[in-house]
Amino acid sequence: MIKQSFYATLSVVIGFVSGFFYTFGTAADQPNIVVILTDDQGYADISFNPDHPKEVSTPHMDALAEEGVFFSQAYTSGPVCSPTRAGIMLGQYQQRVGIYTAGDGGRGFDTEMSIFPSFLPDQYTSMAIGKWHLGLDNDYPELKWHAMNRGFDEAYKFMGRGGHNYFESKGVNGDDYAPIYRNKKRIPADEYEGYLTTRLTEEAISFIDRQKEDPFFLYLAYNAVHTPAQAPREDIDFYKNKYPYLSDTRAILMAMLYHLDKGVGAVVNKLKAEGIWDKTLLIFLTDNGGAGAMEANNGSLRGFKQMLYEGGIRTPWIVSWPAKFPGGRSIDTPVISFDILPTVLDALEIEVDRAFDGKSLLPLIEGAAQTHHAALHWDIAGPRKEWAVRQRDWKLFSSRGKQELYHLGKDPSEATDVIDLNPAKAKELLELHKKWKRDVEASAGK
Repeated sequence: MIKQSFYATLSVVIGFVSGFFYTFGTAADQPNIVVILTDDQGYADISFNPDHPKEVSTPHMDALAEEGVFFSQAYTSGPVCSPTRAGIMLGQYQQRVGIYTAGDGGRGFDTEMSIFPSFLPDQYTSMAIGKWHLGLDNDYPELKWHAMNRGFDEAYKFMGRGGHNYFESKGVNGDDYAPIYRNKKRIPADEYEGYLTTRLTEEAISFIDRQKEDPFFLYLAYNAVHTPAQAPREDIDFYKNKYPYLSDTRAILMAMLYHLDKGVGAVVNKLKAEGIWDKTLLIFLTDNGGAGAMEANNGSLRGFKQMLYEGGIRTPWIVSWPAKFPGGRSIDTPVISFDILPTVLDALEIEVDRAFDGKSLLPLIEGAAQTHHAALHWDIAGPRKEWAVRQRDWKLFSSRGKQELYHLGKDPSEATDVIDLNPAKAKELLELHKKWKRDVEASAGK
């Protein structure tokens, strides 16, 4: 069983930054691309994880994991929403465009920088659905940061901030930062109805129905299970009655997760019903670790969203492409969210002139490679001045100037700081991170 290898021994990681130049195959050979990004889903809030709490049931995500390839050591490039999303769209460390925090993402980044859909062949139709959080449009009536001004053909989305009311078109706490747009037109409040997770699923299914004859790219960014804690009353009551030990917040989270899982299943079933499942490259992940405020469960991993401990940056991650590789297996090599764009370009046999930090996952999946990145880096700046670097099994973590060293192969829960026993390794990783930081800051023009 795949589940038995969920926490298997980490692989040694060696890699390099890759660069590309333009070519691609015929339209008939191109797969559909679907990226499903959930929000603040805990590492153990998927029942495919053998350590999940008994109240967690995600049969559709589990089925996807059983049919696809599960990455048991998958990371996001940030511990909060916007930085990770920027990294996915760029295929690079988001720090290269000056994004370290959710607030940075709200300010957007250079509109001259090409992002994900801009690299795809002309025959692809692309749609962004759900949470954007890569620039707010309050001060830009021309929708400067809108997904359709960044290469997407269609959109049903809200700009950000982080969360959104699940039952109304307005933003959280009544603010106006997050109206929902169909393409570039705001949806009036009196015309919006339903539960947002369900609405996003319906929009995804409609898009697939319209585009099923031609290649497409669907970026489905659910805002579930991000705050606010909102779900249909009957679903909350179901969890409270079945699991009376649950707090109100945890019961609501489970109800939100139920609708999220149902949505993932509906999208997969639509692809299968239309006969295009086999030719679809689908990547499922969440944008950061589970949030403590929502009582998410990250299993044995330490920490939550907003932290650079493993619980803040490890994510469930599934890749499926039935026509190209078999599923039903797990890969334990560390990978990271900005690997998605290079993976898609590799699948499409496209080479472009950007030097990506990400690397294609296909050699790992196809067994042509056993290693991936030489090291992975995180940096969220801010008052905590928090950063981390992982090289093979070693991880150096720093917050407020205090450094800690962990051997993830022996201590995946980061319970024992071994920096005093391994000062040379800590120094080596510190110098490695300093070099990385100089590089990304130079590319950001800082």
